[in-house]
Amino acid sequence: MSVLQTPPSGDDVPSLRLHGRPLTRTRLPSTMSLIVFEAVARHLSFTRAGIELNLSQTAVSHQIRKMEDMLGIRLFDRSGNNVKLTEVAAEYLQTVRQSLVALSAATDRAAESNNENVLAIQCLGTFAIKRLIPALPRFQALYPSVALKLMTVQAFQPFGPHGFDIGIWHGDGDWPALSAVKLGEEEIFPVCSAALRDAEGLRAPKDLAGKTIIRTASTILSDDWPFWLDHAGISEIEFGLEFTSDYLVTSMQAAMDGLGIALALSTVVADDLKSGRLVEPFSIRAPSKAAYYLVSPPGAAKLRKTQLFRQWVLDTFAD
Repeated sequence: MSVLQTPPSGDDVPSLRLHGRPLTRTRLPSTMSLIVFEAVARHLSFTRAGIELNLSQTAVSHQIRKMEDMLGIRLFDRSGNNVKLTEVAAEYLQTVRQSLVALSAATDRAAESNNENVLAIQCLGTFAIKRLIPALPRFQALYPSVALKLMTVQAFQPFGPHGFDIGIWHGDGDWPALSAVKLGEEEIFPVCSAALRDAEGLRAPKDLAGKTIIRTASTILSDDWPFWLDHAGISEIEFGLEFTSDYLVTSMQAAMDGLGIALALSTVVADDLKSGRLVEPFSIRAPSKAAYYLVSPPGAAKLRKTQLFRQWVLDTFAD
């Protein structure tokens, strides 16, 4: 396995080692060179990259040439005004972008670590859009000195690093590295638009046969259609077409727009049902095996700003 090692070296500053060899400065491009490379690759233009970074085209070309000399490869094929990534540069770009994003996030965390007034909230997109954001003005009215930084995610890392003070996650609550408080029990059930319900004659679960359903293919949410069908006693039914979305919120929007029948979580569709944007064609709900939880890393959980927000969320959303 390839690992980075930092062996002791007396009074000298230790050097990073990869495959037993030292990683010298010449093997690591400067941050500016990487930023310039990413910008040129994104725009496929030295001129537009320079405008974005407030650099001259000459300075942009200089940074790219430095990288090419250091790597011993050509990063771009240039023909007149046309710029194209080479094959090896396209592969390199993926790691560069990931590294720049990680470095930027780590820098933000370091800069904000001692700022008691900035609360970093990580929240799944559907809960953020449907529940949290509409209610946040009330929190701001109560605690105007707390600045909020909201980060919506589709996946989360239970074992860190954790770049947030408090999160709203969905699952079984088994995250040993975090403190977790359940916001309440949850139910799952089919929903659709009123127009589709009437057009398709949806009166009983058996009417789902041959109909278009909406599935959510998420890394967090499981496909609960088989579970609900078992609960409704119609596990042998066969659907028609399938519409698949990678976010629950887009699945709900697809259902509102009549694309099919989706499975909803009771936690996030109450307002849509009340307004009539969605309807529940059958009165059969299955208890979910998962729920929304408030989670915090151990250190952040003790901060006053985190405690204020946790209590407000529990008072606002907990059953």
